Amino acid sequence: MTEYDSLLKELEEQEAELQFERFTNDAALEVGLSLVEAARSGHHAVTIDIERVGQQLFHYAFAGTSPDNDQWIVRKNRIVDRFHHSSLYIGTRLKKSGKTLEEKYYLSTAEYAPHGGAFPIILKGTGVVGTVTVSGLSQEEDHALVVQALRKYLAASPKGRS
Repeated sequence: MTEYDSLLKELEEQEAELQFERFTNDAALEVGLSLVEAARSGHHAVTIDIERVGQQLFHYAFAGTSPDNDQWIVRKNRIVDRFHHSSLYIGTRLKKSGKTLEEKYYLSTAEYAPHGGAFPIILKGTGVVGTVTVSGLSQEEDHALVVQALRKYLAASPKGRS
């Protein structure tokens, strides 16, 4: 098993694990505030965004970020919306194939960013309905921050909180 195969398996397991029964506006607020708290405690300058079916439910930009972070979020979110996997998953799959986004899918990196940090909001029995996204750290750290916040939120209720 290659390094890419191992990472892809781990990312698939995260997506299978981190699913919701429901995802409300209050859930977005709680997850967003958890991300703010985690970023603040780690002294990370990041931008955080949570969207559900095209509606932005939470957005916060720390001092030290710029409009570039907002554009990264838009481009990472497009990856999740298009492929229904985390942006790190798609980026890793592309690296494994040895192809660029343009070569494999005819998509422009000006519009899509296959870099870690955008994670799908997955409803059990429904599928992907939104994204939780962080921009400002390395792509692996952006991804890990989101996964940590989602695990914390879902662990508070065994049934996948609403």
